[in-house]
Amino acid sequence: MFGWAITLAIIALVAAILGFGGIAGALADIAIIIFVIALVLSLIFVFLGWKAAKSVLK
Repeated sequence: MFGWAITLAIIALVAAILGFGGIAGALADIAIIIFVIALVLSLIFVFLGWKAAKSVLK
């Protein structure tokens, strides 16, 4: 998911340079949303992995 967010951000940057402001803004918004979702999911999986490892070690 982080790869998708970076790819969309790069495409948005290229679109902005070429003068496609509306498309660039939309792609940038989508990239931010995907990045936040990926960040939240990463934190959830880190927490779940930590809890699972803690229960295995007991």
